[in-house]
Amino acid sequence: MAKLLAVDVEGAAQFRTQIPFAQVVATWGEDAPSVDLEVASGSEQAGLIGGELPVRGEARDERGSFIGEVTLWATDGFLSAIEYCWVTEERPSSLPDPSLMTVTA
Repeated sequence: MAKLLAVDVEGAAQFRTQIPFAQVVATWGEDAPSVDLEVASGSEQAGLIGGELPVRGEARDERGSFIGEVTLWATDGFLSAIEYCWVTEERPSSLPDPSLMTVTA
């Protein structure tokens, strides 16, 4: 999340303050890397921003081949999900290594 929110998009500063308060509350299927989040009280709300945030992390493997992208979702100004859309034949069980992602806004 920190890598995706390092870019300058609306609400990024407020969403960054939510990271320590965010907890995974559900997965999008058994062993799925995409998760629903809940942000505990004590963090700053990013206005009423909702939906997919305008930032994505293009993930590549160690050889540099594109393997998918990671996006963040918000509901009512709070982080609500991390989605990993992969293009590999095998379903990944975890999010890609942030060091292998290129972030675009």
